[in-house]
Amino acid sequence: MRYLLFTLALSSVALQAQSPSKPGEWPSYAGDLRNYHYSPLDQINAGNFSKLEIAWRLKTDMFGPRPEYKLEGTPLMVNGVLYTTAGTRRAVIAVDAATGELLWTHAEHEGARAAASPRQLSGRGVAYWSDGKGDERIVYVTTGYRLVTLNAHTGAPLNIVDLKQYAVYGTGKPIDLETGEIGLHATPAVSRSGIILVGSAFREGGTPKTHNNTKGMVLAFDIRTGKKLWQFNTIPRPGEFGNDTWLNESWATNGNTGVWSQMAIDEDLGLAYLPVETPSSDFYGGHRPGNNLFGDTLVCVDLRTGRRKWHFQLVHHSLWNMDIATAPVLIDVNVDGKPVKAVAISSKQAFLYVFDRATGKPVWPIEERAVEKGDVPGEWYSPTQPFPTKPPAFDYQGVTTDNLIDFTPELRAEALRNVSRYKTGPVFTPPVVSRIDGPLGSFRSSGGMNWPGFSYDPETHIAYVPSFISLPPVGLLPPPDKDFSDIAWVEGDARVGVNYVSGPGENVGADVKPRAAAAPAAGGGRGGGLNPQGLPLMKPPYGRITAINLDKGEFVWQIAHGDTPDYIRNHAALKGLTIAKTGQAGYVGILVTKTLVIAADPLVTTTADHPRGAMLHAYDKATGKEVGAVWMPAGQSGTPMTYSAGGRQYIVIAVSGGNYSGEYLAFALPRQ
Repeated sequence: MRYLLFTLALSSVALQAQSPSKPGEWPSYAGDLRNYHYSPLDQINAGNFSKLEIAWRLKTDMFGPRPEYKLEGTPLMVNGVLYTTAGTRRAVIAVDAATGELLWTHAEHEGARAAASPRQLSGRGVAYWSDGKGDERIVYVTTGYRLVTLNAHTGAPLNIVDLKQYAVYGTGKPIDLETGEIGLHATPAVSRSGIILVGSAFREGGTPKTHNNTKGMVLAFDIRTGKKLWQFNTIPRPGEFGNDTWLNESWATNGNTGVWSQMAIDEDLGLAYLPVETPSSDFYGGHRPGNNLFGDTLVCVDLRTGRRKWHFQLVHHSLWNMDIATAPVLIDVNVDGKPVKAVAISSKQAFLYVFDRATGKPVWPIEERAVEKGDVPGEWYSPTQPFPTKPPAFDYQGVTTDNLIDFTPELRAEALRNVSRYKTGPVFTPPVVSRIDGPLGSFRSSGGMNWPGFSYDPETHIAYVPSFISLPPVGLLPPPDKDFSDIAWVEGDARVGVNYVSGPGENVGADVKPRAAAAPAAGGGRGGGLNPQGLPLMKPPYGRITAINLDKGEFVWQIAHGDTPDYIRNHAALKGLTIAKTGQAGYVGILVTKTLVIAADPLVTTTADHPRGAMLHAYDKATGKEVGAVWMPAGQSGTPMTYSAGGRQYIVIAVSGGNYSGEYLAFALPRQ
């Protein structure tokens, strides 16, 4: 049964018609469909940032049957009303942008369907659309994978589409509408003409119940009628481009390959850009020989028809879970004196890829380079992988002796001993089978850049790229019906493996979910096992922001982002040493304004100056120098946004984590 809750206590500003773009508003998840996370507002600047105070706050506990501790939303603001999702019910809420007063709320009560969803909680927000004549709509995807269009003035539902009806397993068997595995955290993308684009996502982590799970897809609908316009299959069917990259008809028995991050739309060119993730399974692909298009591929399609225009695969036959987790960013740059309409994309391998967005031609050469071939039974390996020549990698890309901890000779020596039983190497070092008489495992990246993506300044053509270290160990184990006598174990009963490996044609990880090793053992977290005396295995910075000039493909500056965590600053092994600011490991999205780069700590710390909490930092966007900071009660968990209401600039950010449940904080300067 479905229930609707909404109120009509609306402020008058909510009843005005909305033009496509108004100064001081934030009408899309990333500010606009180009995904810049940029605003030209400058009332808040270097001289006054540290004077910010909380103008209003909204705790999200009431929007669901239990509190949420992973609030990732970025609100929209149009016509003085803030729209976002909140709580474990994934309620859509509208609040007065100046006061935080709740105006209306809508929630779908989906019962068992929501409980079975692979993508829970409130997700990342909503989309907004207007015809410019008074028809204003809010669009979002429910926990149970329904597409809902609401009246932006009242919250009343206008269209509800069951997206699960289009999802299939294998050769075409429909999934169960209650228990079938598919969902979405990202917001839909809606063009000015009213075309809604919706992606798909599946279970997080490296162990689906079977590799023959639900297939990824992107769907397009008409916002006025709810009619389906087209469908793009991210695992091509027979007769579709790319089907031949799935050898031995393996397209029919594999799934995932969804589009779980934000998409981009170029209204002028009539094109949409789809960032596609890894096929099943994340770390073993013996059941899917071939390069596996469109896995780990940026795909450009015609906005009106869904037909492929061009594509570029960032990882061939992925074995590392290096899916495209970030949104494509549409940039206009000047390269060698020539204007280029480009699209830039990045992900966990810490590369930034830049293409002509009409043709797909790389702006700077991307070279196919030979990579190491592994020896996992039944596996298929691509002999080469793509390497951009510009810009350079912006963070660690693997575990090597050069980037191990070196605070003291003793810690360095322990790190070398700890990794001696593991296979180390650069990016694209292949996974190994965990054995007592061989390597316990290898390493893979779950850091680099993840779903918050990077931000872009259209005035200076500089990208501001957040990244962090997370290189946990991964080892492959035999399937449950094989001999376990030679499986390696670490930390008592914590298996190194996060996936099973089997011979050709056999199912992988079908019945048992192995436990992952302590992680991020090679990153900026505390972890255990590989971590020398509980300190991170790798050298800092554990979190960074890198400014990259995209006219030249060169770094402008790079800084450590995030205050040094308590357990490092107060560690006995580092007593008496001067440790530079280490930064913090964790997902961080960036807001760019006229003069500032703004991002917060993902972790909480305790200092002499502030109680336990996290800091919201401001940096001079030209130099990277920190120019201000204000205290927050918990770490950043969503990307900040900014807007102007009543002549006052606000910055809104989602915070949560640990024992602190989700809350939206709105900062502004004190009233004069």
